[in-house]
This record gives sequence, structure tokens and C-alpha cells, in this order.
Amino acid sequence: MTELLTAQYDLVRDARSVLLAYCAILAPADFTAPLPAFNHSSIRDLLVHGAATYQHWLVNVALGQSHPYPEEATFPDVAAVGQLYAQTDEFVAEHLQRFRGQWQTAMPLRVPRRSEPVQLTPLALFTHVITHEFHHKGQILSMSRQLGYTPVDTDVVRT
Repeated sequence: MTELLTAQYDLVRDARSVLLAYCAILAPADFTAPLPAFNHSSIRDLLVHGAATYQHWLVNVALGQSHPYPEEATFPDVAAVGQLYAQTDEFVAEHLQRFRGQWQTAMPLRVPRRSEPVQLTPLALFTHVITHEFHHKGQILSMSRQLGYTPVDTDVVRT
């Protein structure tokens, strides 16, 4: 099953590469412009948030490590965000290797702001982070439309 999940994540990475290539054509000021309709977040902010979510659930929670969360301002452009996602790819690879063969085994995990451990499976965590990324990908494309751009097709299956 690890091979299947790795193949699935490769599809996620491919869709992300299309999104990042699209974001690279945005004016730098638009990439970091806060939009009121999106809680004054920028496209850059949502991309960084997406990577931070992978780190939070797969590394800090599932593996019990303590990595500081990335600060949006330290990623001034798409190239820097791309490097952040290269690190994210390493986090995913570590998660996939660590939980090989244990995908549906519930584990008691400490989650910040929760007094009691939460029972979660490695598969649930993996599914959560990739669907979370796609949720924000849709928001990013809507944000770009509000800024006057015509979004490209960033689906896994592009036509």
C-alpha cells in the first residue's frame, strides 16, 4: 500500500507543480497581496499554510517531533515556496516509510490545544493533508481570479 500512496502523492506533486508554475506568472505584488475575502491572506500565505499543515500533522503530531512552523514572510517568491514544498516532500516520504504496513492502525496522538490524545491512523493523516492542500489550491485559483488572472487547470486529471 505504501507504493500506492507514493504514487498518489506523485499525482499531488504533479498538480502542485502546475499550480506553482502558474503562480510564477503572477506579478510579485499580487502573489503577496492580502485579499479581504480570504481573511486578508495572500496566495503566498495559503501556499505556506498548506506546507505547514503537512509538517504539523505528519511530523509534529504523527512523529512527535518539534519543528518550528514556517513564517510566510520568509518566502518572498514562488521559488522560495517551491523549496518549502521540496522539504514537504521529504516529510511525506518520511511518513510513508515510517508507517509502512500500519496505515489503518489507530494511534493515540497528542494534538495541540487538545487535552486528551486523539486516535488517528496514518492513512487518515495522509488523506487529511493532501485533501487540505487541494482545498486551498481551489482558494488560490479563486484569489488569482479576483486579482484579474485567468486560472489554469491544476487538477490531477487535466483536460
